[in-house]
Amino acid sequence: ATEGVEVFIPLIKYFLVVVFVLITHFILTYSILLRLFSNLSIYSFYTKLKALIIFTFSTSSSNASIPYTLNTVVQKYGVDKSFASVSIPLGATINMDGTAIMQGCAAYFLASYYGINLAFSDMITIILTATIASVGTAGIPSAGIIMLSLILTELGIPLEGITLLLGVDRLLDMMRTSVNVTGDTCITCVVAKSEGLINIKN
Repeated sequence: ATEGVEVFIPLIKYFLVVVFVLITHFILTYSILLRLFSNLSIYSFYTKLKALIIFTFSTSSSNASIPYTLNTVVQKYGVDKSFASVSIPLGATINMDGTAIMQGCAAYFLASYYGINLAFSDMITIILTATIASVGTAGIPSAGIIMLSLILTELGIPLEGITLLLGVDRLLDMMRTSVNVTGDTCITCVVAKSEGLINIKN
């Protein structure tokens, strides 16, 4: 109400960009990893992922989905439980691809919104800080938006800009959680395959 209707146009653009990058990462990055480092079927991987995606999308929490993710990886993908029991909780803690993507896009969006020109060094700062912040982000709903303050502080962007993002962050949080958990599942399967700890017939 304070900023006016005009704020919705750039906010919608920000939302669409984040969604596009998340979907691209979800489809391309994990498909490439599966293709390069294992002989697992990409189609089969994504087909078995449907129920897990729905679950993580609804909870918006990597940590809350650990039991379900673990069960999915063991039962549907055939990963050895002893290995999955280590890999999945570890991934839920440090693997936050979707969160890092959101934080990078959000930092660039807010810099543009406030008319702050970012140099190449600032871009590097965003990448490094977003990566580190995402690793330290708790696997609970909306934790990523709080950790965004670290990046904004580094770049000198007003922290009150975060309030502009809150209107669309809930839906983005649901999406990035699904991307994060997909990454946990993908890497677990790839490493399990390399170590002979997966039953491909499953």
